[in-house]
Amino acid sequence: MAHLLVIEDEQVLAKNVARYFERQGHVVTLAHDGHHGLSLAQENPPDVAIVDFQLPSLNGIEVVRELRRLDEELRIVMITGHGSIDVAVEAMKAGSMDLLTKPLSLGSLANVVQRALQERAGRTMLRYYRHREQQHASIHALLGDAPCMRELRRLVEALAQAEPSDGSPLPAVLIEGETGTGKELVARACHLASPRSAGPFIEVNCAALPNALMEDELFGHEKGAFTDARTRKPGLVEAADGGTLFLDEIGELELSLQAKLLRVLENLKVRPIGALHDRRVNVRVVAATNRDLSRDTRAGRFRSDLLYRLSVLHLRVPPLRDRGDDVILLAREFLQRLATRYGRPALSLEADAVQALFTYAWPGNVRELRNCLERAVLMQRGPKLGADDLGLPAAAEERHAPPQAPVAAAGPASLESMERQHLLDALEASGWNVSLAARELQITRDTLRYRMAKHRLQRDVEP
Repeated sequence: MAHLLVIEDEQVLAKNVARYFERQGHVVTLAHDGHHGLSLAQENPPDVAIVDFQLPSLNGIEVVRELRRLDEELRIVMITGHGSIDVAVEAMKAGSMDLLTKPLSLGSLANVVQRALQERAGRTMLRYYRHREQQHASIHALLGDAPCMRELRRLVEALAQAEPSDGSPLPAVLIEGETGTGKELVARACHLASPRSAGPFIEVNCAALPNALMEDELFGHEKGAFTDARTRKPGLVEAADGGTLFLDEIGELELSLQAKLLRVLENLKVRPIGALHDRRVNVRVVAATNRDLSRDTRAGRFRSDLLYRLSVLHLRVPPLRDRGDDVILLAREFLQRLATRYGRPALSLEADAVQALFTYAWPGNVRELRNCLERAVLMQRGPKLGADDLGLPAAAEERHAPPQAPVAAAGPASLESMERQHLLDALEASGWNVSLAARELQITRDTLRYRMAKHRLQRDVEP
């Protein structure tokens, strides 16, 4: 059911149109002049407006313009008894999606209205997905209260605005971080926070395709460039024109393609396979890697000049184990989203689950945390999740178990035992005041709490 606004001065025709669409289940509002129609549209915005070309006091073209100003997504159909090319052109320029001539066929009008409703629904859905993408991929989606995450958000916002005003090549952004830390999310945040957020965001996984196909995917080809090249195919670099090209796992790109990518970064030009001339593009390159590119450069697996060009702007995504209380913040956020996604009741974490989340080292980082919680939500047995529901590897307990007291003949203390003893000394010196101990150790309270949970440091309370 939709809301239709009919602005028609011929009252018999207007009533016939209203009766016809009301029988189909729609709600129809009638107006017999332009001013009244605009007033009704302001009070109760319609989904589709049917406007006569010749109206008293205010002509149909002006009415269409005002309706479009009130609602850019409104679909408008104009009807006229004096159809001509000039009238059609004028109506389309004003914002009408179609023009029907009198005598009016109600069947034809119904077809146009149905198409208008489908277009509006499609635009509404597109707007919804864009809004959801901005919510889940913008700077605000980089959740976390740890100092390293606050600094990351600040850098993303600053780097995203680094857009040359003289048309010179854009500085590339290199994102480094372990697997599962959210490098793609950071890349999307860089795009959405930049002036080119309305442009395309093209993602390329450099490890997903064989090297023989990667050149064609990135740079495209001309018709006849090789045996099966029957048509011209634009590459993904061209497809990202005006937006952002995200190259994930950039360290997997072979040396010959690295040289071509360097050329794009230096002069904003791309040459498809088989082409005689370059094509200019306006694209920002954001690259991500979980490898040590400096070491790969020394080993001859990555071009040093490309590394220097990529790392003009540099971001490092911290691993989850270094983010303190963020593991609990993220866990609760994921639980809320997953419960909504699967239509489950709200879930909370038991104390032992919180302790398990703190204790586990999360080698797979945020991705592993989300997968762990998704499995727990799907297998839930009650409104609360305990440590057993998380299904974390038993080795986690051994990994973070407090070190045993060294025997006299033991060698040098391990790094973990030294860290534990250092934390214990600071806590005892401060009377187990976490704030004072953190200040003495020159770390944040969140980091200290995480380290305390890791080493299972807890003040003994006498009975």
